Amino acid sequence: MASLPAEDSSSARGRSAAYGRPVEGTGGDWSTRHSVSATAQRTAALINALADDRPDPAAVADVLRAYGEADPVELTTAEVAGMRAAAELLRPVFAAEDTDTAAAVLNRLLLEHTGPLRLSSHGGGTPWHPHLDRDDDAPWDAWLLASSCMALTVLLWDRQRPPGRVCASTACRNVFVSQGSGPERRYCSRRCATRERVAAHRRLRSTERPADGNGRSPGPGADR
Repeated sequence: MASLPAEDSSSARGRSAAYGRPVEGTGGDWSTRHSVSATAQRTAALINALADDRPDPAAVADVLRAYGEADPVELTTAEVAGMRAAAELLRPVFAAEDTDTAAAVLNRLLLEHTGPLRLSSHGGGTPWHPHLDRDDDAPWDAWLLASSCMALTVLLWDRQRPPGRVCASTACRNVFVSQGSGPERRYCSRRCATRERVAAHRRLRSTERPADGNGRSPGPGADR
């Protein structure tokens, strides 16, 4: 089910050229490059890139290129601001504590921010695939919201679990796409997981340090 091509990235802003360029590591197969999984991963990457108060348009464009957009990818400050607003609407899907909550958020987004489900081939330039934006010339923010809703909805349907999570590290706000099976992932990266394990170990050591003869715990540098 999750191999169903998600709504893709073509529009009058030059995104149609992306169909000729494979995402690194996925090969040249169109369905692989534009699968639900790839689209969901792109959604998470864009939400993270757009998390700053004033995202750098060049950095956002780099993420789009990494997921198959062909140059020129030129974003204005206003376009990035619109994409940031769309990303903030999508973040609660990843923050949902359970499947029912994630489904409720997606249902609201589908009702309020997307068009009816339709099929498009972009004038014969691509295989037929589903869209939730209202036309093939949708602006970047509408494209991001609609394509993301499509992918995240199918992932939830297929796996019957929230499609993603927010990193459990207190020092990180990144979101990530959940694995299809196995133990549930808590951190966006090995770096965050390692940092939290080290911090937990240090907290445990600080509580286990024996008191000196006066009933006081050794100072912070006592064991160095």
